[in-house]
Amino acid sequence: MRSVQALAVAVLSVLIISDVSRAAEPKSGGIFRIYHRDSPGSASIHEGATYSLNVPFMPIFNNLVIFDQHIAQNSASTIRPELAESWAWSGDNKTLTFKLRKDVKWHDGKPFTAADVKCTFDMLMGKSQQKFRQNPRKSWYEQVEEVTTNGDYEASFKLKRPQPALLSLLASGYSPVYPCHVSPAEMRTKPVGTGPFKFVEFKANESIKLTKNPDYFKKGLPYLDGIEFTIIPNRSTAILGFVSGKFDMTFPTEVSIPLLKDVKSQAPNAVCVVEPNNVSTNIIINSTAPPFDNLDIRRALALALDRKAFIQIMFEGQGDIGGTMEPAPDGLWAMPKDMLEQIPGYGPDIEKNREEARKLMQKAGYGPDKHLQIKVSTRNIAVYRDPRDHPDRPDQEHLHRRRARRRRHRAMVPEDRPQGLLARPQPHRQCRRRARPVVLRELCLRLGAELHQLLQQGDREAVRPAVGRDQHRQAQEAGLGDRQEAAGRRRASDHLPCPHRHLLAALREECHDHVQQLI
Repeated sequence: MRSVQALAVAVLSVLIISDVSRAAEPKSGGIFRIYHRDSPGSASIHEGATYSLNVPFMPIFNNLVIFDQHIAQNSASTIRPELAESWAWSGDNKTLTFKLRKDVKWHDGKPFTAADVKCTFDMLMGKSQQKFRQNPRKSWYEQVEEVTTNGDYEASFKLKRPQPALLSLLASGYSPVYPCHVSPAEMRTKPVGTGPFKFVEFKANESIKLTKNPDYFKKGLPYLDGIEFTIIPNRSTAILGFVSGKFDMTFPTEVSIPLLKDVKSQAPNAVCVVEPNNVSTNIIINSTAPPFDNLDIRRALALALDRKAFIQIMFEGQGDIGGTMEPAPDGLWAMPKDMLEQIPGYGPDIEKNREEARKLMQKAGYGPDKHLQIKVSTRNIAVYRDPRDHPDRPDQEHLHRRRARRRRHRAMVPEDRPQGLLARPQPHRQCRRRARPVVLRELCLRLGAELHQLLQQGDREAVRPAVGRDQHRQAQEAGLGDRQEAAGRRRASDHLPCPHRHLLAALREECHDHVQQLI
């Protein structure tokens, strides 16, 4: 199933130049501000499997070759040299040789050479002493026998057999060249690249900051002084930030059609675009485990899905049905419509499809008195949660129940747990806490960190000396909770450098002063 999604809500009017002559002359300066949908697990692109990682960190790096960023649709004809000056295939198409640039330096001042190319791809192929903690794209290079160097500025990929796609894989945003002299562990926290921007800081769940590389080998670039990503997992909150002018652009593909309409109504000076997204909305099942090791049940599942209704509910009809590849007209490898409709579940008669699905389920032993229960798991990101939480027909009662489970999931509190802010037993407490509704609990979980950071600003310096004290009485006098009593540990509450009576006065219920309230 394929869908057209809102790709970007970009550049407020302060960035738009109406004068064509002025628009042709880019100006240097300014910080580009964008929100990020997720907090990456590290800064190492080669150890990640999502563009939540390579979008913020790719500006630090360069590839050997790259797709032309000024052409909307990638193809083999749009591949351009980057760290390489040129490339050539051997007569038997089993050796790909790159001539490298001689004017490139790493951000720490060391020169870029062919040895860096060999080190990077040896690690990706698992042939190096240094290992990546995760290597999700190792299979891309299974046909590469070895990477060799000829001096400092020539590197060759020798293949076991011809692999025409290799050049396109090397042009991907997941294929940067790493420095030989920096360990994989360092690249996870303080990446060093050759790209237009240098790494400044990465605060998990808060922000990612990059600054201009003044020694970039492409003279005159970059135009920006820096890029700042603010991590906001909640999509509605992020959109509000964009509408208020906090951000210059939304995160690509993270704007739903209803939110796009809100932006257009609240920020008429924003440029809004809807573009095809080459990512399929799909259900991935384990065909080796019951019950989906049964071919009939897998076929019944495919037949039961109403893809048109799904697109209508999820994207208000702005979507296309496709197979594995992106549908036409944007997908160059799209399956013809008449061929696609021959695949189980893709035929236009949904009732006929579902009748066949019922017969297959009855054959497998299921029916009105025996239902098949399925658990659907997905990443905790809005664009992934949406398909999970929506049925394939507009059944409002059913939809409400699904959304209720979604709220509990986001609040990270199982259904069978108590409703208090803290669900674990608290034998040390000398007071009772009344149950609080899901809304308050979710508010605390979402905003607790920001609230804590905001409210502690005035007391941070005054209280910090007391935080390190180990004695209960000294910490109590400073107005700090004592972790020895709050969580059974024998040290002061160094995780909350603000008097609890100030931070959580609204939540206290006649507890003793030395009992710390935790969000």
